[in-house]
Amino acid sequence: MDECQTEVTVVNTHGLHARPAMQFVDTANKFNSEITVSSGDAEMDAKSIMSVMQLAATRGTVLRMKAQGRDAQEALAALAELVSKGFGEP
Repeated sequence: MDECQTEVTVVNTHGLHARPAMQFVDTANKFNSEITVSSGDAEMDAKSIMSVMQLAATRGTVLRMKAQGRDAQEALAALAELVSKGFGEP
């Protein structure tokens, strides 16, 4: 079973508000791996919209993501790309 982690910075102007948070959760839920996301001391379930919203990640926030499972690397790559491209927002 694979376990990996990565960091990515929130780049979109309004940060991880409701729409991008839902995109993040929807993407995480496409994978079987257990995925967490953290900012500071708060580590949250990446597959839960309420948990991701609690991060209150603004522009410039560094998110640490961890995944464990057979598709862990693929999951983190997809999530990192989503965040680094600003969720399709300016």
